[in-house]
Amino acid sequence: MFMKRVFLIVLDSVGMGKALDAKDFGDEGANTLLSCSKSPYFAMPNMRNLGYFNIEGMELDLTGENSLGEEKSKANSKADSFKGAVCRLREASAGKDTTIGHWEIAGINSDKPLPTYPNGFPDDIIRDIKGITCRGVLCNKPYSGTEVINDYGDEHMRTGDLIVYTSADSVLQIAAHEDKVPVDKLYSYCEKVRELLQGEHGVGRVIARPFIGTSGKYVRTSNRHDFSIKPPKNTMLDKLQDKGYETLAVGKIFDIFAGQGISDYVRTTSNEDGINKTLEMMDREFEGLCFINLVDYDMIYGHRRDRDGYAKALSYFDERLPEILGKMQDEDILMITADHGCDPDFKGTDHTRECVPFLMYGNPIPSNTNLGTKDSFTYVADTVLEYFDIV
Repeated sequence: MFMKRVFLIVLDSVGMGKALDAKDFGDEGANTLLSCSKSPYFAMPNMRNLGYFNIEGMELDLTGENSLGEEKSKANSKADSFKGAVCRLREASAGKDTTIGHWEIAGINSDKPLPTYPNGFPDDIIRDIKGITCRGVLCNKPYSGTEVINDYGDEHMRTGDLIVYTSADSVLQIAAHEDKVPVDKLYSYCEKVRELLQGEHGVGRVIARPFIGTSGKYVRTSNRHDFSIKPPKNTMLDKLQDKGYETLAVGKIFDIFAGQGISDYVRTTSNEDGINKTLEMMDREFEGLCFINLVDYDMIYGHRRDRDGYAKALSYFDERLPEILGKMQDEDILMITADHGCDPDFKGTDHTRECVPFLMYGNPIPSNTNLGTKDSFTYVADTVLEYFDIV
């Protein structure tokens, strides 16, 4: 049976630097892939063969103190010829967060950034959260997610007050120990806060951050759940659905789009789980789009500024890539991109404003094709919709 399928994988935060407006975001010099390439654990020979390192503006460090010498240089260098089509994407939207990045990938340029709270949330918002949850609030400032539970975890365990914090992104995060606030109850609180934060205070995401452990040893669990604001207009997902195509989601895609335009979904607990569930989706008979997010690069390694961990995660994806390629059918297209940067060598712990790579592979895609640089992530949505003959 003739079926068109696109598998669009977002390697969350795997940017490639050189955004023209990086200085405006305080991110001049940030380059996630360049930083990762300095690690001895960085090796992506399968992505190389598809043309990943031939993308315009791609910069890697293969000769530094962490180099593996000739073997590493061969695995991570430009290919004389390659099997896919590639280009660099510049972000057009006024933001560098997950929501804005994914919306743009799906076809929406955002002229206005979502609200951020570098000084914490206003008193009236905190008052309303206390009223909604019947609990007190701790912290209320930008904070590292791993540090905030250790700095406020003991007081939370003693009082039951919720740990409310933010970051440089448009998020309100609520952390609670699973023994003190059951996960379902925390989700319920976050749903109510999501309903509260609309309009002027319509943050991109309200995030439930459950944790476990004891004093000095608190750790976040995989029960994180994002409650996103709905996209302001239809995306490629809605347009595909309107034409009768299936729209499948793997990872936090369902949460990012608040379920809008998605016909079926699975959540994941790690990159490994995300890859495994992608392979399961490839065994399904469907026609349409499977939209995948692999979040560990951002959540576990980028924000924690763990260069070697980030590099290992990229190499692991590359090791699993042949399994994905091996399941592709005649009319399948594989697309791989990113939503922003999160340079593990850069100052701070936040996302970084960067260009992102875009790679396509499959029988319908001409090989050895370099498309240069495109001025918006919406090029991805345009390409997907063009493949399905949707104007």
